[in-house]
Amino acid sequence: MPDSTSASFVDRLRTVHSQKASVVCVGLDPDPDRLPVPFRDGNSLATSITSFCREIIHATADYACAFKLNFAFFEALGPIGAQVLEKTASAIPDDCLVIGDAKRGDIGNSARFYADAVFNHMHCDAITVAPYMGHDSVTPFLETEGTCAFVLARTSNPGAGDFQEACTCDGEPLYLRTARKVAEWNDDHPGTAGLVAGATSPEALRELRSACPTLPFLIPGVGSQGGDPAAVMQAGATDDGLVVVNSSRSIIYASEDDDFAAAAAGAARRLRDVLNGEPNESN
Repeated sequence: MPDSTSASFVDRLRTVHSQKASVVCVGLDPDPDRLPVPFRDGNSLATSITSFCREIIHATADYACAFKLNFAFFEALGPIGAQVLEKTASAIPDDCLVIGDAKRGDIGNSARFYADAVFNHMHCDAITVAPYMGHDSVTPFLETEGTCAFVLARTSNPGAGDFQEACTCDGEPLYLRTARKVAEWNDDHPGTAGLVAGATSPEALRELRSACPTLPFLIPGVGSQGGDPAAVMQAGATDDGLVVVNSSRSIIYASEDDDFAAAAAGAARRLRDVLNGEPNESN
């Protein structure tokens, strides 16, 4: 768990990149309706999801620098969801970063407690944060050294056009204005500010990287959402890394049969290789 003696998140990210030779983040979105055949055996849903996530982690960890826990899928399990989330997080190896995909965004006093829960109790290294309520809703997530708050800038979903692109501030799109403010907040706190920048708009990704050359980016949207991995690296990567490229469904549901673990491992390996600029082999 990061503490006051931790290296910065950026330094930790660079170390993990070097050790794993990978920028892949495996997103854990355990949908009960898509659990592979081996987990449709009558066990409790909580037990099945825990086992599924642990096997996916074990199968893909060699090819990943991080895992992203999508809190919604765990919270939907009800009171036991927190236990399933904790058991899943505890299975992630120490040489991978843990990202809590919670998209929190509330007034400062509430944000302080959200940050405490995610960093000190769930032991995540990073969290996703919604910035709509402004700096006092984000900065509580920047008070823990060694951690990162990935702030939503230009997301990968179709609705990104409703506000992030359509609204302008001082002549530039809202997502770019958001990124510049996040970069300012990053200078004044012990934690690290980063950006969520979607793979589905390489143009926006390129603009964001130009505006924020030193911030780490969490890049969702490759795989099932159609983002092109090579275009992502060209637009968003830096010479020293600073990107984490997430893929969820196309890895964890690469197969829904008995070979699900091997299929997930193969999908993660292929994505790693493409992001590293290596040939994309079919198997």
